[in-house]
Amino acid sequence: MERYDLAVLGGGMVGTAIGFGCAERGARVAVLDEGDTALRASRGNFGLVWAQSKGDGMYPYAAWTRRSVALWPALAERASSLAGRDVQYRAVGGLSFCLGEREMEARRDFVRRRHNQGHHTVRIVDRRELLELMPGCPLGPEVTGASYDPTDGHVDPLTLLRGLHAGLRAAGGAHLPGAPVTAIDKVGGFHRIHRADGTALLAERIVVAAGVATTRLAAMVGLDVPVRPVRGQNIVTERLPPILPLPASALRQTGDGTIQIGVTNEDDGSFETPTTTAALARMAAQAIRVLPVLARARMVRAWAALRPMTPDGFPAYAESATHPGCFVAVCHSGVTLAAAHAGPLAEGILAGTLPEHAADLHPSRFVGMTHVPAH
Repeated sequence: MERYDLAVLGGGMVGTAIGFGCAERGARVAVLDEGDTALRASRGNFGLVWAQSKGDGMYPYAAWTRRSVALWPALAERASSLAGRDVQYRAVGGLSFCLGEREMEARRDFVRRRHNQGHHTVRIVDRRELLELMPGCPLGPEVTGASYDPTDGHVDPLTLLRGLHAGLRAAGGAHLPGAPVTAIDKVGGFHRIHRADGTALLAERIVVAAGVATTRLAAMVGLDVPVRPVRGQNIVTERLPPILPLPASALRQTGDGTIQIGVTNEDDGSFETPTTTAALARMAAQAIRVLPVLARARMVRAWAALRPMTPDGFPAYAESATHPGCFVAVCHSGVTLAAAHAGPLAEGILAGTLPEHAADLHPSRFVGMTHVPAH
């Protein structure tokens, strides 16, 4: 059997970022991946690198997010080089639009709360300031303002994932798709990982980063990490002339000119990924209220994917007490946190100590907790 310093169970955004970061630090890494049949969030995410709404009520998550955002320029440069094309990371600031005074007042309360929690870069902008930020943007008459964070931005997530996989391979790591993990046991000082195709490999360390499959796999190394699927649907339009220079929480213009519209939060426990006409119609109608010119745009694609959601909606990181050297990492912010996962988290896993803030997001907090709705 092949022996590795680290085996990462999960080949999506989270697992690949961790595997890439560990491989670049000299570890012999294998990333195990179910392949194209996996219910992968990284195929369907919105592509935001976003701090303004992350960690409301959970300081360690907010601080961990800000740390990742600060590391993003270096990751974007490295990932673009590895991918052979620009990942289109643009830290241009980000918006959450308000339609009407009621939404504006609710957003003011949100910004006050974020300030009290130490997030001082987010602020409220009124319609006049919005138009100064985005001259010529054809905003609809109902847009009264927005929250704005100049540290937010967006990226092409599929090119980012391509770059992370290329970096993993360039650093000598192995990407092993095609079969789920069925069991883990101990052999000497190694963990033996069995797969459904009859193969097995040995690893000194393991990271479970398998999205909605995390609960089953984490239990194999003594970790109780409840994760449920939350479906999100997206729309992409045809390419349009530049009309929206800043990304918003559910509306952005990509570097290719398409408009991406999202997202639903369908928290029904289903592992199915259909799109529905009713949900797509609601998202389109909301987008048209913000940018009425979209009423004339053609939709070219729609899709749904499953977010891995913990009971409180925040990430979970831990090392197993019963299986030293085995870790879990799960979140629904794989793009925003990619720089932290490839950087300080990878470094901490190799050192055997989770970094500050990640260590404070232990899944033991879920004991006795009932899940909160996705947001």
